Amino acid sequence: MPRPVTLFTGQWADLPLEIMAKKASEFGYDGLELACWGDHFEVDKALESDAYCRSRRDILEQHELACYAISNHLVGQCVCDPIDDRHRAILPDRLWGDGDPEGVRRRCAEEMEATAHAAARLGVKVVNGFTGSPVWHKLYFFPPTSQDEIDAGLREFADRWNPILDAFDEAGVRFALEVHPTEIAYDIHTLERAMDALGRRETFGVNYDPSHLVWQGIDCARFVDRFADRIYHVHVKDAIRTLNGESSILASHLPFGDPRRGWDFRSPGRGEVDFEEIIRALNRAAYDGPLSVEWEDSAMDREHGAEEACAFVRSLDFAPSSVAFDAAFEKE
Repeated sequence: MPRPVTLFTGQWADLPLEIMAKKASEFGYDGLELACWGDHFEVDKALESDAYCRSRRDILEQHELACYAISNHLVGQCVCDPIDDRHRAILPDRLWGDGDPEGVRRRCAEEMEATAHAAARLGVKVVNGFTGSPVWHKLYFFPPTSQDEIDAGLREFADRWNPILDAFDEAGVRFALEVHPTEIAYDIHTLERAMDALGRRETFGVNYDPSHLVWQGIDCARFVDRFADRIYHVHVKDAIRTLNGESSILASHLPFGDPRRGWDFRSPGRGEVDFEEIIRALNRAAYDGPLSVEWEDSAMDREHGAEEACAFVRSLDFAPSSVAFDAAFEKE
């Protein structure tokens, strides 16, 4: 049976959920991955009232849509980050408070614990998101950075996230990190270290998004094979390197969409991600969850892109074979 094709609402949070659900249904999607910002899924309201969760489900059902995961990237980012004014732009006032960094991190950690219980109330078993990182800003090892400093950052990550993951265990929900630059894990080696720091606990897995891997030069299918048992959710998003001898893979401090950048996101199928090999790897991993389009392409109309992406993913997906193609030649 084909995997369900869903649309992540994070890039559509300017629209009320009622309008977003109607559009997604018209685009051809099977469901929505609800962002915990805008009015799509509000954690505090979900914990205050069962009626709120019913209202979200009613809107989805009205448009024959399902929900397999919710996502709280923005709050998760603030659990481990060195906090500055950029974070204020992605947080509600009740979490920002007076802006004291440790207070922000503590309130965001509590919100992530609450998110696990809110997801359970909605009937969802996966929360996608970010973790933030105490050491991302030390990526380029100058001034000289010792492994002791990196290890200390990993211990801080574990100290902040293990209590959150305890709440996920209590709620019967799993957390799926979107492996991504600026997070505690952004490639294969850093994910291994992050998982080790947490004692390899099963609550912590991956929201697999190849668009953050391909421009780094990572083999996207090999990533799936390495973490086959930890792929808890999948984003379908594309990216492309546009290096021309002037631009840098570090993107030159230029905004997304600037043609001078050395890489950028593209609508699925219009970049350099080899989705064919990813589907084969997901089949090897026995992943049967949703393929969730996270649509980002600064040069394309988003409604055109979202509808095109839905059709692209449907044409891309296929079930693994249950029989060898040459089985007919075997003798009894």
